[in-house]
Amino acid sequence: MKPVIFGLSGLSLTADERAFFAEAAPLGYILFKRNVADRAQLRALTDSLRALSGRDDLPILIDQEGGRVARMQPPEWPAFPAGPAFDALYDIAPMSAIKAAAANAQALGLMLSEVGITVDCLPLLDVVQPDTTEAITIRAYGSEPMRVAAMGRATLDGLRAGGVVGVVKHMPGHGRAVVDTHHHLPTVTASDVELEIDIEPFRTLKAAPMGMTSHIVFEAWDADRPATLSPTVIEQVIRQRIGFDGLLMTDDIDMKALSGSAGDKAAGAIAAGCDVVLDCWARMPEMVQIAERLGEIAPASLARLDRAMATIGKPEGDFAALIAKRDALLALV
Repeated sequence: MKPVIFGLSGLSLTADERAFFAEAAPLGYILFKRNVADRAQLRALTDSLRALSGRDDLPILIDQEGGRVARMQPPEWPAFPAGPAFDALYDIAPMSAIKAAAANAQALGLMLSEVGITVDCLPLLDVVQPDTTEAITIRAYGSEPMRVAAMGRATLDGLRAGGVVGVVKHMPGHGRAVVDTHHHLPTVTASDVELEIDIEPFRTLKAAPMGMTSHIVFEAWDADRPATLSPTVIEQVIRQRIGFDGLLMTDDIDMKALSGSAGDKAAGAIAAGCDVVLDCWARMPEMVQIAERLGEIAPASLARLDRAMATIGKPEGDFAALIAKRDALLALV
């Protein structure tokens, strides 16, 4: 098994993808709007991926956060609110916000598990600052580490109850980035002491099964390399200081914050200590290059994967009732 998660080009596997994936044996796959049409199509796609891999516990990921970041959209699926909706409720009724976040996440989990998706890239644990890029502020749970952690925990628990695994992101924190990593490489100049605020929610939820890195340079920790490619940040900050021992995946290595070839970025991330590389865009030449540069998954990474996927249980709850509970609570704002 290669320590990489690949994207797909369309609504079903092409012949070339089927042949390549059968040989490369990636750890898992991630789906985007281009891969989604309706329930029947999506379930057929995820079933085909499981059949190809021969693994019932295959990680099939999606970014289904709510708000602007939603790959499964109306009218086939309902719209979900993003983090700021729960942040606003927390201002007036903290426990109601936590209950709403949990109900929302459980409904999300039920929706995803119905079509065979096993991992949702949620929750964001990024702590918002006054100048945080809009790419994060429209999605995050707020500017107080305690409430971010509380709603992050509720989201992880809700997703698990709905039958999927959650991913905490973007470690060790994206809140101080003033530019979007999809397009630029941010550099954070905050001191080590100031960055305690950023890592606090991740430390609180250090037992999360999966996490995702950020493509950000933190001058206090490694002035030369973004977190995704920094052995210092991954080992000393994420693994030791935060205490996270779950499966650590990169953010999409195709994002413009990172430079170099696909193979170089993938190999660099694994060498730095990431367990898994995330490559989203299904460009065959780049996927081939990545597969050629990566060896078999490390035993420690495989153990983390197995532990994470073992948290998936039978989906529980009534979808309509959970949505109604969430909406009633959010109406308090």
